[in-house]
Amino acid sequence: MAAAATAFHLLLSSSKSISRLSRFQTLSPCSNAAVSSGARRRNTAASGGGVRCMAVAEGAETKKRSGYEIETLTNWLLKQEQAGTIDAELTIVLSSISTACKQIASLVQRASISNLTGVQGAVNVQGEDQKKLDVVSNEVFSNCLKSSGRTGIIASEEEDVPVAVEESYSGNYIVVFDPLDGSSNIDAAVSTGSIFGIYSPNDECLADTEDDAELGSAQQRCVVNVCQPGNNLLAAGYCMYSSSVIFVITLGKGVFAFTLDPMFGEFVLTQENIQIPKSGKIYAFNEGNYQLWDNKLKKYIDDLKDPGPSGKPYSARYIGSLVGDFHRTLLYGGIYGYPRDKKSKNGKLRLLYECAPMSFIVEQAGGKGSDGHHRVLDIEPTEIHQRIPLYIGSVEEVEKLEKYLA
Repeated sequence: MAAAATAFHLLLSSSKSISRLSRFQTLSPCSNAAVSSGARRRNTAASGGGVRCMAVAEGAETKKRSGYEIETLTNWLLKQEQAGTIDAELTIVLSSISTACKQIASLVQRASISNLTGVQGAVNVQGEDQKKLDVVSNEVFSNCLKSSGRTGIIASEEEDVPVAVEESYSGNYIVVFDPLDGSSNIDAAVSTGSIFGIYSPNDECLADTEDDAELGSAQQRCVVNVCQPGNNLLAAGYCMYSSSVIFVITLGKGVFAFTLDPMFGEFVLTQENIQIPKSGKIYAFNEGNYQLWDNKLKKYIDDLKDPGPSGKPYSARYIGSLVGDFHRTLLYGGIYGYPRDKKSKNGKLRLLYECAPMSFIVEQAGGKGSDGHHRVLDIEPTEIHQRIPLYIGSVEEVEKLEKYLA
């Protein structure tokens, strides 16, 4: 009986194998099943490897992506380089930025443990109290960019003037960045982020190495070269430090999001070609300043709160971190605004470090960035730390606001 059962199982196993093989087509001239795999390898080597023997399943064009198949930021950047979207130098710069973001993410998560909460005791060029993490994050970002050897100028929101990088070997890209946006939220463990923009190389703004060169003149050239409109951006992005660490980037051909996988410390592609909804029912304004706004803006906000025929008013969502508020707006639609008021005549957000990079991203996602009257990317900076009002989000929502302010 045992022998019969064994034979039955062998027969059943053979029939299943044959039925599986019958579903495959074989490519000529490799249809001879009697040829051993070793012989095939020897024949292929002898013939120069011109023919590959493989079984092709019917409907192979609909092959499913493996659950273990992931694409890291590094691989994605290399593919962009191969496609000619960016060059090798810019690939290195972007990789160094991602490294800086990983370091800052770790610092943010351990801020309370490492005693990095609270105020540093200094005031930055904006007249704002610097948090401890502002200072540390600025140093991390600057060091990563300098050590890449591909940046000619770096300009930080936390620095008085742009810095000409002497350690540049090639590339000489201009990088502007806000190392830690929303740092006022650090002590409460609310989402924060880093913002960056990259402009074309400019050999006229390298640090002078001659003995008679004056640092002042070099800095002046840096200022002139950094003051470029957002239309000149080659790449822009931000990294949000929240429940997940999310790195969002555009190279001028769509917007892509990568999430940091803590298992192996790599950014993994999680969203491709992000498109912001054309309209939305969420607005993000600091209404604590309502009484300081002009009447046109007040009328706009009042109308958003009016339920109207639909019976559903807009929902208010305000984090107080540009990166956090913008990321939600990018995914769900709506509008984010930081207007001018009686205290801040020109608004509070910086054109170079915040408004232009974010507007470049939102336009690549099908949205719009405006100062209430003009497209942000068309504004020519007149000074390094220039501030402007910012209204950014879904096209229909931003255009609706512009009509109120006209």
